[in-house]
Amino acid sequence: MFLFESIPWYSALMWVAVVAGLMFFNELARISKWAGLVLFIALPVVLTVFVWPTTAGAGSSTGTWFHWVKVYSALAGCVGFMALRYIPRLAKNRYALMFPAAILAINIAEAVVRDFQVTGMNGMVDGVLMVGGSWNVMNGIAGILNLLTICGWAGIFISQGKKKDMIWPDMLWFWIIAYDLWNFAYVYNAVGDHAFYAGAALLVSCTIPAFFIKRGAWLQHRAQTLAFWMMFTMAVPSFVTSSQFAVASSHDPKALFVVSAIALAANIAVVVYQVRRIVTSGKNPFTDELFTDLAAYRKVVVANAPTPAPGPAPMPVPVA
Repeated sequence: MFLFESIPWYSALMWVAVVAGLMFFNELARISKWAGLVLFIALPVVLTVFVWPTTAGAGSSTGTWFHWVKVYSALAGCVGFMALRYIPRLAKNRYALMFPAAILAINIAEAVVRDFQVTGMNGMVDGVLMVGGSWNVMNGIAGILNLLTICGWAGIFISQGKKKDMIWPDMLWFWIIAYDLWNFAYVYNAVGDHAFYAGAALLVSCTIPAFFIKRGAWLQHRAQTLAFWMMFTMAVPSFVTSSQFAVASSHDPKALFVVSAIALAANIAVVVYQVRRIVTSGKNPFTDELFTDLAAYRKVVVANAPTPAPGPAPMPVPVA
């Protein structure tokens, strides 16, 4: 059982280059609001008018409704997160803090719908070879579980310093890994020949920063790298389908089944763990942060939360 057809050395090097490139542009977007405005508003406007109608039209591998919705929903997330990061009153508004969780849930739901849709597809569809089956149903369920375990959004805050990252302390490593496994399985199921880059490379490009560069900002990293990838692949769809660097999926039903089964098992594990936390702590997952006692949570908060201003010196106690 193999996930992909042969991977030549130059495709492997390109995979590394894609990861590095996405991480570079993610860091570039973190520099300032002006960098973000250029990358997430000005550039997409130019591409929408002059490039995508030709490169991502009907018959293209990126010409489906899903790709068009995905690029704009990713961009909407980036712009919305910038608003939270650079408009102080929004970062303190409880309803505005619901936006990150909502846009994340919408993006997961889009993929879940597509996974179920692909279940009955076989053969070439919109330039992509589809092999539908029970694995799509399994992974669709995994996506629903992943969506239901989104929690702790009320604890989102903006980090100190020039970059003003959007920090979500309750979004810890186990949820991120479960998301990565589900999302890779989704791409492998629904756009298999894109999965070497749009699945593995894209997910690695946001997970590395979340674990090693700026912890607590996974959703910001994810939205930005996804937006950059979608803009690129809609402009150059042949890169993942027919260029010399393209790596085809094996389209092996056994591989499809195993990848989806692993994703489902991981998300079931997160559900079981989270339900146990809810029961033992009595916390509400829709309003409370569930993992405040964990070292990983505290590490994120200590590294990013504002330092309280020193209070007045205590009054001396009179001696009787």
